[in-house]
Amino acid sequence: MTGLASDHCEACRADAPRLDDNQITALQKEIGDGWQVITRDGVRQLEREFAFDNFADALAFTNRVGEMAEEEGHHPALLTEWGRVTVTWWSHKIRGLHRNDFVMAARTDKLAAEH
Repeated sequence: MTGLASDHCEACRADAPRLDDNQITALQKEIGDGWQVITRDGVRQLEREFAFDNFADALAFTNRVGEMAEEEGHHPALLTEWGRVTVTWWSHKIRGLHRNDFVMAARTDKLAAEH
């Protein structure tokens, strides 16, 4: 795992700049291969699906991601289904991607590896 997983989110202001394509490409190299940059409703987001053996494991992972999000004050969209959890990070204030999203993606990968 990279240094991003040990970083913490910085306060994000509404006027903070969104990451450009070059910054996104560089940061994608520091997180797990499963993360994809998608655009939903005109907003770039970072999304990954995690697989589990059953619903209980998926729910436990969802709760761990939720606890981490609360600690950092940065919250993803979480879709929990039988055997999988889809995690989507983006910075709501800037309607796009910020370095914080990649920090949280790396930390999400670390939680998944610990499972």
